[in-house]
Amino acid sequence: MNLDDLADRLDAAADELGDTIERRVRRVGSAGVARIRANASGRPGPNVITGQYRASWRAVTSGIPYGAECTIGTNAPQGRRLEFGFVGPDSLGRVYNQPPFPHVQPALGHIEDTLHEQMLAAVGELLA
Repeated sequence: MNLDDLADRLDAAADELGDTIERRVRRVGSAGVARIRANASGRPGPNVITGQYRASWRAVTSGIPYGAECTIGTNAPQGRRLEFGFVGPDSLGRVYNQPPFPHVQPALGHIEDTLHEQMLAAVGELLA
């Protein structure tokens, strides 16, 4: 391959970079939510009572110049207590000694590995 061909391929890759990265990051977000939901399906994570907590997890992906960002989270009020536990009185004076049921932290390694895989795949896709 000569340098002119390489320059043309790199220019074409730069034009597609943002869209490709956003699509790949969206996959990472979906995989992350799926792993957290799976971890929140019984011990050692929290038990499922109604399924509403598990269903409350979302991934929000948005494009940024030449890339993307993704936030995974829940608006459920019990999320923090389930992940980290809670000891002591609440705002109503009820006393709890609730142990942690980690379900997010155990998913982080999988999310990181998936992100690395998707970024490698994006480079391969862009330069193919």
